[in-house]
Amino acid sequence: MGNETNSIKIRAKDLNLFYGAKQALCNINLGITEKEVTAFIGPSGCGKSTFLRCLNRMNDLIENVRITGNVHIDDIDIYDKNIDEVALRKRVGMIFQKSNPFPKSIFENIAYGPRIMGKKNPAELANIVESCLHKAALWDEVKDELGKSALALSGGQQQRLCIARSLAVDPDVLLMDEPASALDPISTSKIEELIYDLKGTYTIVIVTHNMQQAARVSDHTAFFYMGELIEFDKTEKIFTSPSKKRTEDYVSGRFG
Repeated sequence: MGNETNSIKIRAKDLNLFYGAKQALCNINLGITEKEVTAFIGPSGCGKSTFLRCLNRMNDLIENVRITGNVHIDDIDIYDKNIDEVALRKRVGMIFQKSNPFPKSIFENIAYGPRIMGKKNPAELANIVESCLHKAALWDEVKDELGKSALALSGGQQQRLCIARSLAVDPDVLLMDEPASALDPISTSKIEELIYDLKGTYTIVIVTHNMQQAARVSDHTAFFYMGELIEFDKTEKIFTSPSKKRTEDYVSGRFG
């Protein structure tokens, strides 16, 4: 399982989030280890996706959201008022439940981010595109049709393209919000293999409704319920001998 020597990459301390008067996250304290996969599980509406979006300040885009507490990535407080949110979101990539490729070619989807960062050399861009498609296990399937619209790809290929696109700006954290929930079993297993391959290089946090998936891909698992973090431990322990009765009831299918 996880490498014990890896250090904490992301730390949330006393994190609370309110949508208007409604509190959606209550006092979350959690340390996420670098270069491992951490899964967030729990019933719908329990706060896991909301917490995930706190890690790259996506909730800032929602009206009437108020957040207290801290999130540190590599000891930098990402809620500090001087933080450049655009730079933060390059470092902390986000893969959504529904793949959202740009209505451009496969090549342009991946070259877009590096271009915005000022990379103009065609050979360098071609290298980045090829390298990211390799990392996303998509190169062999699309290498002869890089000029084709990304929207012509299958759902599973589009999702891997979105992963390649987020790798192109050189992040060190990847957040994945149910990245396989809209996919068929074969595409899902490709995404899971990909997560496993990427974790040596990136810190990955995945929200999943699929407990078998959490058990298969993650090193640590956090169980959320009603906006609270109920339990956080090594995945094996969460699924075989959790400390809390509510966790046990959830992972054994007694509620949720």
